Amino acid sequence: MLSAPAVDPVPSPGPTRMSPLELRAGVSLASLFGLRMLGLFLVLPVFAVHAPQLAGGDNLTLVGIALGAYGLAQAILQIPFGMASDRFGRKPVIAFGLIVFALGSFLAATATDIHVAIAGRALQGAGAISSVVVALAADLTREEHRTKTMGMIGAMIGFTFALSLVAAPLLYARIGMDGLFTLTGVMALAGLAVVYWAVPEVAESHAKHTGPAPSLMQVLADPELARLNFGIFSLHLVQMAMFVVLPAALIDAGLPIAAHWKVYLPVVLVSFALMMPPILFADRRNRPQVVMAGAVALMLAVQAGLVFAQEITALVVLLLFFFAAFNVLEAMLPSLVSRIAPERARGSAIGIYNTTQTLGLFAGGLAGGWMAKHFGAASVYALGAALMLIWLVLVAGMRPVNAAARRPLYVETHTA
Repeated sequence: MLSAPAVDPVPSPGPTRMSPLELRAGVSLASLFGLRMLGLFLVLPVFAVHAPQLAGGDNLTLVGIALGAYGLAQAILQIPFGMASDRFGRKPVIAFGLIVFALGSFLAATATDIHVAIAGRALQGAGAISSVVVALAADLTREEHRTKTMGMIGAMIGFTFALSLVAAPLLYARIGMDGLFTLTGVMALAGLAVVYWAVPEVAESHAKHTGPAPSLMQVLADPELARLNFGIFSLHLVQMAMFVVLPAALIDAGLPIAAHWKVYLPVVLVSFALMMPPILFADRRNRPQVVMAGAVALMLAVQAGLVFAQEITALVVLLLFFFAAFNVLEAMLPSLVSRIAPERARGSAIGIYNTTQTLGLFAGGLAGGWMAKHFGAASVYALGAALMLIWLVLVAGMRPVNAAARRPLYVETHTA
């Protein structure tokens, strides 16, 4: 099989520009994320509406578990996959995870009852390669360009999530839920070509390190990383919980599911225009805390507004603000983790970050389904508002990134 050229860990171009291979690494890895996450996200806007057609699918708690099972499996396996990639190499582990994800998609495509759908979603999640892909991105880029690469990946995740909300209702109307899951599996297998023909190889010397590494507990206890981990957990919990109840809210407001794209398409396009100025401001002025606080505050306002929103106009406006804030945060958070974590702790930090992200997906599906069943949709949005308020307080206490970045998580002792 053909292999791509290796990236020199210290390429020749000057510090202000990415080398061609670094740029290739960023684009190809972002594309890999896009193929995988687009298939995953396509399910979100329509599964809760489709679920009553499955045996047992009228139980909202089980519907929530089906949506969140992916996140639980990811949460359990992110760190083991990362450890395996350290031993066997990044690309073989990524390829294995894509195959497992595809098998789960094909299983879910055969589902005629909610329990098979849950099993398929869990098997999708067992292909837990997110932390490995991000670690590979760190391997392939220099420190001064790592933020850009992580931002490319984060922006791609936000873009595919938004795109899925436009495409899912249209595709569901034409190919059904089984077709959506099959398409998801095919896109995962297409990711194998990206891995081996587009992603550069890591230079062998780049993986060599000296000195003791921080323990997993030391990384977990780091307060600045913990703030970011809580943030990504809350962001994805709110995202998943929202889409347990939001499609039905749009239908109740008079918009049939086949017409949901008429809301999602303009909202998605405008939200991406709105996200660019704050991202550029954070990058050029080095003010990520200010931008993050603003985005979290906007998420808080959206969740509070959804408690009371019933008319289609109000729902559209709130969705626009939600997507704008979500995209900003999704692009910024992995970049900040990469900048704050010391080099020897980066793999552990990324693994923990992705674990908390996927735990948020599972918790959101479970909490959203359970709360909607017992307390109604308003309680789901109220939970989201409470989490955003807590996160806003944590963001206010963040240290400046320049002061926090690259500080050691351990102290070496020396004896005379």
